[in-house]
Amino acid sequence: MSAFSAAVDAIFADPNMAVDALYTARGGTAGVACRLIRKRPDEMTDFGGAQIVSTTVLADVRISEIAAPQGGDRIGIGADMFEIQGQPRRDREYLVWTMELVPA
Repeated sequence: MSAFSAAVDAIFADPNMAVDALYTARGGTAGVACRLIRKRPDEMTDFGGAQIVSTTVLADVRISEIAAPQGGDRIGIGADMFEIQGQPRRDREYLVWTMELVPA
C-alpha cells in the first residue's frame, strides 16, 4: 500500500469527512455499501454576457469500493437518492472516482 492509498483510506474512514452511502448499478437490485465525500461547489457558466452560478453535487468514492460506476447508476445517501450524471472521472493516482450527482 502506498502512502497516498493509506492517506485516502484514512480520509474516507473519518466520520467528519465521509458518509455511508449505497451504490446501485443501473438495473441492479442489490446495493453496495460504500463511503463517499459529498461536495457542493458552485459552477460558473457564461451565458451571453452574463455569468450564471448554479449549485452542483459532486461525490468522491474510492475505486476499491466501486470498480466501474456509470452514468445512470444510483447513489443513496441517507434518505436522499441521486443518479450519476455523465461519466465519472478518476484521480491521477487511480484511487478515487469523482462523479456528478443529480437528484433521482
